[in-house]
Amino acid sequence: MRPTHRSSAARAARTRADIANLEEIPNVGPRIAADFRRLGLHEPRALVGRDPYALYEMLNQATGVRQDPCVLDTFIAAVRYMEGAPKRPWWHYTAERKRRLR
Repeated sequence: MRPTHRSSAARAARTRADIANLEEIPNVGPRIAADFRRLGLHEPRALVGRDPYALYEMLNQATGVRQDPCVLDTFIAAVRYMEGAPKRPWWHYTAERKRRLR
């Protein structure tokens, strides 16, 4: 029996609501997922409506260390994606962060 492969259309049909693990969100790997979990966010849908800037500050306080600003860019990318924005690389949000945090 041949293995079945999902067509690209079937893969594209997957919605954000189908994402069960934080690591399935674009740009989110094991370390960023661990950061979200540290903040009490265990499911992807928990990111909807959250302020990524506030999450970043909460992480800084929780760790006692100022995290690399790229972590904030990744938080922005993940939250925006879960809220319906297109999939974009985390560095797409670097200019926004720099403007906001002048």
